[in-house]
Amino acid sequence: MTTAVLDAPRALKLSPADNVAIAVTTLEKGAPLPGGAATAEAIDRGHKVALTALEAGAPVVKYGQVIGRTTKAVAPGEFIHSHNLAFDNARLSAGGHPAPVKAREDELARTFKGYRRADGRAATRNFIGVVASVNCSTTVCRAIADAANRDLLPKYPGIDGFVPIIHDQGCGMSGGTAEGMQVLHRTVNGYARHANFGGVLMVGLGCEVNQLALYGMDKEKSLRSSFNIQDVGGSRHAVAQALTQLDAVAAAASRQTRVDIPVSEIIVGLQCGGSDGMSGVTANPALGAAVDILVQAGGTAILSETPEIYGAEHLLTSRATPEVAAKLDELIKWWERHVEIFSASLDNNPSPGNKRGGLTTILEKSLGAVAKAGQTDLKAVYRYAEKVEAHGLVYMDTPGYDPVSATGQVAGGANIIAFTTGRGSCFGCRPTPSLKFTSNSDLYRRMEEDMDFDCGTIASGEATIEELGHRIFDLIVDTASGKPSKSELFGYGDNEFVPWRLGPTL
Repeated sequence: MTTAVLDAPRALKLSPADNVAIAVTTLEKGAPLPGGAATAEAIDRGHKVALTALEAGAPVVKYGQVIGRTTKAVAPGEFIHSHNLAFDNARLSAGGHPAPVKAREDELARTFKGYRRADGRAATRNFIGVVASVNCSTTVCRAIADAANRDLLPKYPGIDGFVPIIHDQGCGMSGGTAEGMQVLHRTVNGYARHANFGGVLMVGLGCEVNQLALYGMDKEKSLRSSFNIQDVGGSRHAVAQALTQLDAVAAAASRQTRVDIPVSEIIVGLQCGGSDGMSGVTANPALGAAVDILVQAGGTAILSETPEIYGAEHLLTSRATPEVAAKLDELIKWWERHVEIFSASLDNNPSPGNKRGGLTTILEKSLGAVAKAGQTDLKAVYRYAEKVEAHGLVYMDTPGYDPVSATGQVAGGANIIAFTTGRGSCFGCRPTPSLKFTSNSDLYRRMEEDMDFDCGTIASGEATIEELGHRIFDLIVDTASGKPSKSELFGYGDNEFVPWRLGPTL
């Protein structure tokens, strides 16, 4: 994909091959467009306008790629959206890739202030987790976390808080080798052993499918332990016992301090939610530039949301080894089969909010979404919630639904979440801090209490993608060092643990 160039004060043509432009601000009828045409009607910000005459059935090209075909003839300057553009499963050659944004020497040598765990891993936060093995123990886990934050946290300022990790699964599902159970186990296990938890207590009921014995918490001789409610006398007894155990855990965890750690140990989960027509023009490419810098410094970025790279996957496989490319292609085929079972289509993905913001087809949404990954090579492909061990740009299979997707990334080891939005998505993901990047400045001004960084300055010409890439990299490092994100300041993150549900409910 090419870097956006400002061809006219109020409209963007993103690639020389494009036959549409994007409105940077609301365009009135008669506004000039790149190439000499003028708008035939008013065009809202983020929406598309034809630059040339298009016959019915003609490909509509944005980012240098097909995003669909016209359903009727379109005149130059005419608005293009759902009323005259339909999904068409076409792909153009990925072509040559732009060079990654170059990291500065000082960025390559950067460190962050993080926690070095006993097993060698790096943490960006020092929480204590109260993890439910099953939906039956969620109420008790929340009661434990509430009591611990009230009674224990004031005694131990060296920890960031007690976090309930609760969910609605764990029983009424196939056990053993069933895919749904495997996914749940990987996810819960990834959180129970996440580096950002300085200690963990796992609580079960006792009779569930997802037994505590599967996790081996009590065999590690660490700050991780577990018990069943049925074994300790009931719910109130469980809370009392938990507070006794957590007092000792908090005392030990609070003695850990931040030390200098290379930025190569930062693992960023890339997310976008509430996207609009400007997301692929400003916020996503700017985050991609920061990813280029992080990868050059030895760090890791996890791209996900498989239904939202559909139509753009060839841009990733073209910069991967044949083995890695084959893994990603197989994921795409699995999703095509999966949605067909339920008489659905991957093109149903753009939400009403996405469409109001200017996105029409999944191809258009996906082409903008992959810009978060920057321009470096794709090094590995992982299953949902699988532990990420490779450095560089990697891919994890997840749904496009943000809480489920981010949950998988954190379970895989992400210690920062970087989340772009054009409509104003609010999200936190304890124990991992979540940063929000807006695609337009209006959103940033309107929701500044929730948004961490304004990327709309690219569209206004005040900044370049490369400039913001360096600034976003700095913000990621500062956040890894303890600077609170806006979602952390408000308290988001206790309710966003949402494991992917697969398989039958029995």
